[in-house]
Amino acid sequence: MDVKSAFLNGKLSEEVYVEQPPGFFGPKHPHYVYKLDKALYGLKQAPRAWYDTLFSFLISEKFERGKIDNTLFFRKIKGHIILVQIYVDDIIFGSTNPSLCTRFVERMKREFKMGMMGGLTYFLGLQIKQYDKGTFIYQGKYVKDMLKKFDLTQASAMKTPMAPPLTLNKDPAGKPINVTAYRGVIGSLLYITVNRPDIMYSTCLCVRYQSEPKESHLIAVKRIFK
Repeated sequence: MDVKSAFLNGKLSEEVYVEQPPGFFGPKHPHYVYKLDKALYGLKQAPRAWYDTLFSFLISEKFERGKIDNTLFFRKIKGHIILVQIYVDDIIFGSTNPSLCTRFVERMKREFKMGMMGGLTYFLGLQIKQYDKGTFIYQGKYVKDMLKKFDLTQASAMKTPMAPPLTLNKDPAGKPINVTAYRGVIGSLLYITVNRPDIMYSTCLCVRYQSEPKESHLIAVKRIFK
């Protein structure tokens, strides 16, 4: 489910004024400004205003917010449950009772302009295959895109993510590398650990040295990719 022009639904809690857009000046009052009732794209308050608006709506529909993940909402009805996960203007949902999904879609369409995207197949780098006996989640496309991004598609494969002994140190005498680039690589690896627990330990070792990464740490990271 995709919310069309999601940020334009966000109700502002403070006073915000904007200039009249170029080409649309009022002939009688060209120097007047507009007081906004709802958010516009480009406002720093827009994402929060949209989330607060959607949050208020879901709570009014008797949903409860997750205690760990604040973007997860759920509602229990007569032994069944419906789950709603929010990511900005994209919403995924599922239920143990298909009729609850139908009712949720109808209610959302009455409140917001929505676009239905069909069954869930890809979301935030996760590929989803749904079968009668269960759901299979994997990150094959994300991994291939990541290897291409970091120019490692032709690298020779390794059987283990880190050479023994499984330790790293600060390497104070090592050659410094770009901090931002290193953190980007580490972030990508951490996201893969969603379904690759075998690289969790090695990745977390490399995470420790994000503040002052050295060439030896990058070599260790590249081995995890391989």
